[in-house]
Amino acid sequence: MRHQAVTLLWRAGIAAALVCAIGVLPWLSHTDPALTVLKARSADRDPTPEVLADIRAQLGLEKGPFRLLGDWLGGLWHGDAGRSWISGSEVTPAVLQALGVSLLLMAVALAVAAGTAALICARTLRLGAGQRLDGRRSAGSASAVLAALPEFLTASVLATVVGVQLGWLPALGWYGFQWTILPALALGLPAGAVLGRLLDDLLPGAFAEHWALAATARGLPGRTVARQALRRCLPGLLPNTGLFVVGITGGAVTVEQIYDIPGLGRTTLQAALAQDLPVLQAGTLALVLLAAVAAALAHLLTRLLIGPALRDGALPSPHRPALPARRFRPLAYGGLLLAVIALGLPRDPLALDTAERLAAPSGAHPFGTDALGRDVLARVAHGALDTLLLALAITAVTLLAGLALGLLPRLSGPVVDTVTALPPVLVALLVTAIVGSGGTTPALAVAVVAWTPLAAHTSALLRQERAALHLTATRALGAGRWYLLRHELLPAVVPPVTRHALLRLPGVALALASLAFLGLGSQPPSPEWGLLLAENQPYAERAPWAVLAPAAVLALLGALAVTAAGGIRRRKRTAAPEATDVPEKRPEPRELVTAG
Repeated sequence: MRHQAVTLLWRAGIAAALVCAIGVLPWLSHTDPALTVLKARSADRDPTPEVLADIRAQLGLEKGPFRLLGDWLGGLWHGDAGRSWISGSEVTPAVLQALGVSLLLMAVALAVAAGTAALICARTLRLGAGQRLDGRRSAGSASAVLAALPEFLTASVLATVVGVQLGWLPALGWYGFQWTILPALALGLPAGAVLGRLLDDLLPGAFAEHWALAATARGLPGRTVARQALRRCLPGLLPNTGLFVVGITGGAVTVEQIYDIPGLGRTTLQAALAQDLPVLQAGTLALVLLAAVAAALAHLLTRLLIGPALRDGALPSPHRPALPARRFRPLAYGGLLLAVIALGLPRDPLALDTAERLAAPSGAHPFGTDALGRDVLARVAHGALDTLLLALAITAVTLLAGLALGLLPRLSGPVVDTVTALPPVLVALLVTAIVGSGGTTPALAVAVVAWTPLAAHTSALLRQERAALHLTATRALGAGRWYLLRHELLPAVVPPVTRHALLRLPGVALALASLAFLGLGSQPPSPEWGLLLAENQPYAERAPWAVLAPAAVLALLGALAVTAAGGIRRRKRTAAPEATDVPEKRPEPRELVTAG
């Protein structure tokens, strides 16, 4: 009870600090909220001193940020989140309506993600149920390509092709269930590909455990063995599934913008840009509460699935069997990526030729040209230097941070849940307010949130590894805490989390691209990949090559990251602790009882 109370207070403190930081956002960024509100209300009206003074009086800005924040917090006890500074309407009904829209979209997107993950894992489940996984590797590169597709690009293509050209589904607005299908596909397909990859990485280890071998030998139906293997693997994925729930709800800003969906992510973004603090604070608080509920549900489901085994230290070690790494695929993908960069670097990415606007691919322009006649191959190659190096640096930093903080779940758990609730766009605005705008702002914004899934994965694996039978036996032989950490826990946790980090490498590049797409990242004429997609998207029907080229390179990066991650495996466990790590007189090993 004491631990739960401390965790609850820690979580409440983090949420309160976040809401307070948002409440003083205009003052942190040294902007005049009255001027920002005037521009949002009427962009054509002159900001005379009299008009600005009238707005300050209406909003009570003379009280100062902390007095305004206190008044807003006081109204929350009565369910009153104040009134919008822009429209003057009550905030609570508007935020609840936006939350309902986002929850419906999230539910449909999760169904799409679950179906996608099931398709990715179907072959592993079928082969594992019959103990025919010898030499079987993780799912192919197609899932990596799907995970690397930008959500805003998928949304645009679906809206243009399925919604406009074919007319099968509505592509704009929000008037019923039919309007959820296309945006749910754009959100659910990449999320399902990531979850499917993670699950497919865990399943072979579950099928190799003794209970699965015994169940198959006794003739139990394959579907029963497969169902139990899923149950065995799900606790390691539940924390990341909870992160996807919150991320889809609050982070679907670009998709909601494209489909004109009045969801919570879009509402929060518009409030942040207009500095409509009551709406922004209420929307952020709703996302934080949703994150807390998702984390609690994930923890509860984990206890229901493997709670007794965690308590009694009776879990098998959940590790995938070591397989020989395939060297050809990562070399092929890496060579192809380097070839594209090498061919494009000698070209000028800023040279304009209006006579060659939107020219199709040719010998002179292998990837075609954009709307200004610039060579797309040159822009993709030069953009790779910034995008790839920045994404690699962010991935390395977030991997180290995720591992370090994941080893301290009591400290990092509430922080993970709170940070995950923030849309990357809002984080970018907060970072801009604190450190100012510049080339490093998008990188800092992405790094602030990118470590959270890795920390959640580390904590989940650590919890299971601590309850493994071999760790109980090693501890009974007298192994110390540092020996267990160096020789048992870290070798078990680092390889899968590293593979997870490599799997998310394209996602880091996508996050940078999304910020550029929304105008918060690199600015023209930079050839950054996200900016290339944003600039060329309006011409996707006339010149699809201008959009497909950077998207294909992103997909190639995803395939390279996943195939390279396949070679990262756990080293063989040492047979016994070193003499220096255990007492001279070892206690007798206590009897271990494996769970049936």
